[in-house]
Amino acid sequence: MPLYMIQFAYTPEAKAALARVPEDRSVVFGKLVGEMGGQLNAFYSSLGDYDGVAIFEAPDEQAAHSIELAASQPGHLKETKIMTLLPIKESVEAMREASKQEYPAPKGWLDRAHSELWGG
Repeated sequence: MPLYMIQFAYTPEAKAALARVPEDRSVVFGKLVGEMGGQLNAFYSSLGDYDGVAIFEAPDEQAAHSIELAASQPGHLKETKIMTLLPIKESVEAMREASKQEYPAPKGWLDRAHSELWGG
């Protein structure tokens, strides 16, 4: 099954609720993922713009999106960001395929008359 990563940020109210009544949200999220045909592989709290990250398997992009929407439904998340993860072998294969193609850069990209754009 494809892998997905979701980053999430709690609302201030949700953070306050978790501080008052600590809870392992990986259990709840893992159950949701399982009920929707997937499997939770990792769940971490994080510092910075997002409060946590989860890596999970889902049958396809629609299922992954449905998981994201279901997890957001209660309104305790102020932001989510989901992306598909590619195993490195697939990424290297994509690099090999890309290396066989020629694709021109924008004409102005190599125009050194505009070197001020590149700090020159």
